[in-house]
Amino acid sequence: MNKLIHKTRELLFAKQSSIFSSAVIIAIMIVVSRLFGFLRYRILAGYFSKEELDIYFASFRIPDLIFEIIITGALISSFIPIYIKYQKDKKELSENISSIVNVLSLAMLIFIFVLYLGMEAIIKVITPGFSADSIAKIIIFSRLLLVGQLPFLIIGNFLTGIGQANKLFFLPALAPIVYNIAIILFTVGFATNLGLLAPIFGVIFGAILFLFLQLPIFLKADFKYELILKKTKGLVEFIRIMVPRAVTIIVAQIDATIDLSLTSMVGAGSYTVFYLAQHLQLLPVSVVGVAFGQAALPYLSELYENNNIEEFKKIIISSILNLFFFTIPIMSFFIFARTPLVRLFFGGQKFDWEATVQTALTFSFFSLSLPFHSIYYFLTRCFYAFHNSRIPFMVSVLSIGVNTALSLFFILVLKMPVWSLAISFSVAMILNTVLLFLILEWIFKGLDLTILFIESFKMAAVALFSSLITYYFMRLLDGLILDTTRTINIFILLCLAGGLYVGLYLFLGWLINVKQLFLVSRIFLKMKEYQQRIVEIYTSYE
Repeated sequence: MNKLIHKTRELLFAKQSSIFSSAVIIAIMIVVSRLFGFLRYRILAGYFSKEELDIYFASFRIPDLIFEIIITGALISSFIPIYIKYQKDKKELSENISSIVNVLSLAMLIFIFVLYLGMEAIIKVITPGFSADSIAKIIIFSRLLLVGQLPFLIIGNFLTGIGQANKLFFLPALAPIVYNIAIILFTVGFATNLGLLAPIFGVIFGAILFLFLQLPIFLKADFKYELILKKTKGLVEFIRIMVPRAVTIIVAQIDATIDLSLTSMVGAGSYTVFYLAQHLQLLPVSVVGVAFGQAALPYLSELYENNNIEEFKKIIISSILNLFFFTIPIMSFFIFARTPLVRLFFGGQKFDWEATVQTALTFSFFSLSLPFHSIYYFLTRCFYAFHNSRIPFMVSVLSIGVNTALSLFFILVLKMPVWSLAISFSVAMILNTVLLFLILEWIFKGLDLTILFIESFKMAAVALFSSLITYYFMRLLDGLILDTTRTINIFILLCLAGGLYVGLYLFLGWLINVKQLFLVSRIFLKMKEYQQRIVEIYTSYE
């Protein structure tokens, strides 16, 4: 028994010794957490209609806004680097981190107090198309989430940041999985009696577990928490770094709130359609694009600091092609297999055929920007590598403005359906990514555009041809061989179609000599040497 406890403790508090081992744990846990997240959506769709889910998802808009400002704006961009910077001096670390945590906690409490009092007015403004009864429920649920969920999630995420700064990844990665499981269990156990309050209480209980599961990280941390509000050097630096990032997040959250307002005017259930389609498209973006961007930053920074500009330029082109190699076929598969995918992930008992069709169509328009959305995270890291966050910020604000303008035009002027908002998003994301790339090309002068266009065209052509064959293969299986009214048969259909599609993509890629096919193969073979040899692999391929 003692041995089991010892082994469990070793697993929970194991420090990772390399970027690769850390990335593997994070990637696996992201995939598992996302799968539980989609299971949560499917169960919600089984217990509640799309009109009821509109109320549920809309209730998160204001709590999510505060969460994104404090966590995405502060934790990711500022907190972890400052924690690491002062880690060698425990006294200095304790003063700086305690001051930062206390300032942000105070800001959080002020936000909660003000928003709780003003929730009724805010919700009425941002949900103009909802009925009075729906608005009343959104106000109640939003206040519950604001008080019962938000503090636990924010404090829990700071523990996540402390754990990552200390190279502890297992517990922080496990917490979101437990959070999703709590929502699922509460929905299944209490939805019949409590209605939408069941998943709301599940969210609150899950947030509490999210925090308490990570409390051991606080006990293992190398600083002592102090109840102080002191103007330290670290606090000043933290605020200086955080403010531009927070402004970007606020602009993005305003755009997301406008989407909620517009979908509320399109018709009942439209926000649920928009929300679910967007989150399904974000799955490969988070696993491929975000992970690659995070992994690339230290290497790009090192190359730039060492003035290895030629290698830096080659890595820009090679990395874009590597991401295209994975995401172009995913985009194509998402578009032609959109309906079975939506039925598999969200096909609950109360998610009717109209909702399925609308979600599938919206999902396909979101998917158009998937390759660009994925390389966006890499391109921003290229700017961060030479300490320029101003250009990505300005381009992001411009693209968000384009998204908002197009969304307003499509919905208010042309009176288009909810899928038009996905078109707005894709146009804005493609514009954002293209502008970032053109600015990089202008800065570095001499990026190999010829190889980029030729190889991208070859990958797109292979994906298109593979998609056509696989699509008609699916049509043959659907109905004639497999009864796709059953979920298990939809899963079999997607597995068979996916297997054929991947096989065709790889074979045709080999046939017309898609260079990234051979390059990616070499990277997988050299995974153990990834940290030392990545530049060599990228730059040595002929």
